[in-house]
Amino acid sequence: MSTLPKSFPKLSRQFFTHPALQWNVWTVGIISIALLIATPIVVVLSSIFTNQSETWEHLAATVLPQYITNSLLLMLGVSVGVLIIGVGTAWLVTMCHFPGVRIFEWALLLPLAAPAYLLAYAYTDFLDYFGPVQTLLRDLFGWQSASDYWFPNIRSLWGAITLLSLVLYPYVYLLTRVTFLEQSICTQEASRSLGCNPWQSFFKVALPLARPAITAGLALALMETLNDFGTVQYFGVPTFTTGIYRTWFGGGERPAATQLAAVLMMFILVLILLERWSRRQARYYQSSSPFQRLSTYTLQGGRAVLAWWSCFSPISLGLLIPGSLLIQMTLDNADETLDQQFLPLALNSLLLAVLTAGVAVVLSLVLVYGLRLRGTPIMHLGVRVSAMGYAIPGSVIAVGILIALGLVDRAIAPLMQAWFHYSGSLLQGTITALIFAYLVRFLAVSLGSVESGLAKIRPSLDDAAYSLGHTARSTLLKVHAPLMGGSLLTALMLVFVDVMKELPATIVIQPPNFDTLAVRVYRYASDERLTEAAAPALTIILVGLLPVIFLSWQIAQSRSRAAD
Repeated sequence: MSTLPKSFPKLSRQFFTHPALQWNVWTVGIISIALLIATPIVVVLSSIFTNQSETWEHLAATVLPQYITNSLLLMLGVSVGVLIIGVGTAWLVTMCHFPGVRIFEWALLLPLAAPAYLLAYAYTDFLDYFGPVQTLLRDLFGWQSASDYWFPNIRSLWGAITLLSLVLYPYVYLLTRVTFLEQSICTQEASRSLGCNPWQSFFKVALPLARPAITAGLALALMETLNDFGTVQYFGVPTFTTGIYRTWFGGGERPAATQLAAVLMMFILVLILLERWSRRQARYYQSSSPFQRLSTYTLQGGRAVLAWWSCFSPISLGLLIPGSLLIQMTLDNADETLDQQFLPLALNSLLLAVLTAGVAVVLSLVLVYGLRLRGTPIMHLGVRVSAMGYAIPGSVIAVGILIALGLVDRAIAPLMQAWFHYSGSLLQGTITALIFAYLVRFLAVSLGSVESGLAKIRPSLDDAAYSLGHTARSTLLKVHAPLMGGSLLTALMLVFVDVMKELPATIVIQPPNFDTLAVRVYRYASDERLTEAAAPALTIILVGLLPVIFLSWQIAQSRSRAAD
């Protein structure tokens, strides 16, 4: 750290030289990143203390109760769905042996690659009145019109709950299965020796021990539920995300939209606090090593068929059926869906995803390596603040960024006019703003992977590099980065796919005449042009499969190595 001038005020010198702070270039970098990430969130939260406009009072008296009710019902329904599917399948593939169990171990993660709004578009076309299902039923039973029979309407609240449950249960499944694998064999055997049958061992022993992991997975699923825009908008379910978009763009009332975003953030904060509280209330310790082989129950006959069907159904409904529908629609209507606009849209999405993933990995390296060099309390705080954006819905982040960048544009407008004779917006409605939103939302995804990769490198390698004359920067570039190749690739892949799928932030911030695959799919579906949306939707799903397959492969490899 450079020496401060003697003229520097005494209190300021004490502040900057305090051992708990240790200000240097890494500290400044981490604090700068944290402030950038926190800016849109602080902007939205600050709207709570602004004067309430007449529009907000009107919203609070009319549609706000509906937004709250639908959001709560959506969260309740998705909670039930992801818990039943995620916990049930995790127990089956971990503790039971039946045909296909080794395939289901990794295949149950695959629906995570399909955004719920793509399933909504595919199933609507499949189950609609003129779709193949209802057409077949009318032909079989001789029905002439919709009044002759009853068929469930998928474009409803229960339809949104079903589709969101099918794509979000892997959060609960993954964390719960890892916990089941790590549970002590002694605990399981003790329950059996005391006369517990498989059901009793599950409900009385395994489930309580797995509660922290289940709660963590459920919290992630509910955060994604509150973030969803495409599904609830297409199904006509008014929620906070649709209300924010409608108020901002439809009504032009930005203060009211910001206050709606602040209320939505309150929901997220409550979820985070409940998840933290649940973890503190349930701390258990295991005596066996991770991934040690557990004695499993062998299922035969009807039980084996039921277990197989219980695992195959969510995979089929969450990926195989909608994926097959999109493939068929793409092939049957290749001229319409693979038109001249498809390639530019794919290149736009590719550009945003590559740039965001690259910047996210670089920022993550700065955060994690700076913390490794000098883990002061303020640096720990900066890293944690930088990771909090993933819990915030994309629509909330978009609103905060548009307001923050609007303030910057207005502040520098006189300079731009005087120096460059430019009177337009410099930051709002640009690719820079869009990438900023993605970084706020997905930096935590990259940070987790990079952090785990760097943690595996022994500190002795740092000392050896320093003894050979390397600086901290050259040690990172020439020693750590090559050893972290797998973790860096994982971080790039995860952020890349998340950006490709992101809809709420993209649709709010997107620059004029700059559509992405996700936005084009949304616009086609809104115009009931589902055939033309097939190829872009299928592309998003295929790209999303890459990290899921990679993650499944890593889990299988770690499982086999530990078993050996």
